[in-house]
Amino acid sequence: MVHSDQGSQFSSGDWQSFLKANHLVGSMSRRGNCHDNAVAESFFQLLKRERIKRQVYSTREAARRDVFNYIEMFYNPKRRHGTSDNLSPVEYERRYFKSLTGV
Repeated sequence: MVHSDQGSQFSSGDWQSFLKANHLVGSMSRRGNCHDNAVAESFFQLLKRERIKRQVYSTREAARRDVFNYIEMFYNPKRRHGTSDNLSPVEYERRYFKSLTGV
């Protein structure tokens, strides 16, 4: 299942054909449901603002490597998030699992 909003790219015939050809089922949120993809929207906004808009990639592979490095080398282990006690995702998860074993 592939979930998306109701953007025109997700309701196009090309997208529907892609889903069918790959044995996938499309799922769309109802119109105006901003909570459905708020986390993803926030992440992609940061990715674009903090990394992609500052780069010119010579190849698709260079772009893929740079986005991977942003996520795995900065965003998850180092970037602090205000909604997680100002901890990085890796540190927040580490503390969470430590709290489970301490009980």
